[in-house]
Amino acid sequence: MTPGLAELPLIGLLRSASGRFALLFTALFAAAATAAAVVLWWNTAGALDRQTDAAIRADATALAERRQDAGISGLMTSIADRIALDVQNEALYLLQSPDRTTLAGNLEAWPEEAEGDPLWIRIPLLREDSESEARLLRIDLGEGYRMLVGRDVAEKLRLRALLSEGIAWAAASSAAIAVLGAWLLRRALEDRLAPVYGTAAAISGGDLSRRVPLSDRQDEFDRLGMTMNAMLDRIAQLMAGVRGVSDAIAHDLRTPIARARAKLEESLSAASDEEALRAAVEQGIADLDDIARVFKAVLRIAEVEAGARRAAFALLDLAPMLADAAELYGAAAEVGEQVLETNLPEALPLVGDRDLLLQAVANLLDNALKFNPAGGRVVLSARQSGNVVEIAVADDGPGLAVADRVRVGERFFRTDAARTTPGSGLGLSLVRAVVALHGGEVVLADSHPGTVPPGLTVTLRLPVG
Repeated sequence: MTPGLAELPLIGLLRSASGRFALLFTALFAAAATAAAVVLWWNTAGALDRQTDAAIRADATALAERRQDAGISGLMTSIADRIALDVQNEALYLLQSPDRTTLAGNLEAWPEEAEGDPLWIRIPLLREDSESEARLLRIDLGEGYRMLVGRDVAEKLRLRALLSEGIAWAAASSAAIAVLGAWLLRRALEDRLAPVYGTAAAISGGDLSRRVPLSDRQDEFDRLGMTMNAMLDRIAQLMAGVRGVSDAIAHDLRTPIARARAKLEESLSAASDEEALRAAVEQGIADLDDIARVFKAVLRIAEVEAGARRAAFALLDLAPMLADAAELYGAAAEVGEQVLETNLPEALPLVGDRDLLLQAVANLLDNALKFNPAGGRVVLSARQSGNVVEIAVADDGPGLAVADRVRVGERFFRTDAARTTPGSGLGLSLVRAVVALHGGEVVLADSHPGTVPPGLTVTLRLPVG
């Protein structure tokens, strides 16, 4: 690129979107003005020319017919009469004999331009010491006679010059208005986009709290601002989630990692025999397996939230899948001296990912059995209401406070009552991610409102299609 080329005004204008819009506005305005000028010229100057040619042609036709009726002498008389009656002194005639003698007319000589092939000619004309122009039609009368019939178009030329001057002034005014309009358009665009520039610059500088200010017009720029603000809110939410997950991972995994390391060090230095050393290694492996399961759950949630599993969606029947989950956790319920009941329809069609839905229901059943007291009851039910399938898991446990229900789906969040039980706080996070992937919602409510403990019912509302 030539040095300094980018600094040229036109190049800078073309690099700017507002400048290109302004140039487009100028071009469209100029095209409209040009079209108007062409139409005006056609309807004025063009009409004058066509009117003059029509008058000359009609006059020439009448004189030719006069020659046929009254001969050359009658034609000469007609020409003389027309000249005498021409008050405006615009009519031009010249009649010559075969020997090129002038017989009648007010033209001094036969012009050289009339010797050629064209019948219509224009010649300069000097009349009364003023220059003018004549429009002539040549007519061959036969037997060597020839005639020119025309008009002095000086007045029409003056009108044309006046019209041209008016169009020129109009064009100059239109150009000035177009340039002013383009400048105003560019300024308006830049003023409306300036808040977007400022917000983007502030965010790139690290101020993630900035948002695009909106006006009361609710126009395209406001819709752009609302979209950007929604995007920035989502980015801020995701970044907060990333920070929260990082902090939670560091906090929740620090203890099992430290415990596994301490046990391995202790067994390495204090194990009395091979059996004790083996038990310590096995415990360390179990702790590391728990850590691996946490990371696997985090990765699975991230995969679901990214929508990568939508390719596995297919038409399935939830009824047998829910029955399998109930049968799988029935044994765990018996061990905890609890009762797992089901209330399932014969068929429950749904379009979704079978493995993810089974995992979500399994997480709900695991949580319900974990927090349910001995002798308590867990109920797995499902039904279809219109275009929505509802899967509910209800227990007789301590339930959830209203404040905790808002955060219960966050990764690694655990209530105070749950910190003494094993787990990582990722179960409901995966449930929410799976339901969101299917376009549904998770609803939390008390199983026994007004009683203590109230229990908890988690309902998954999923669209059929």
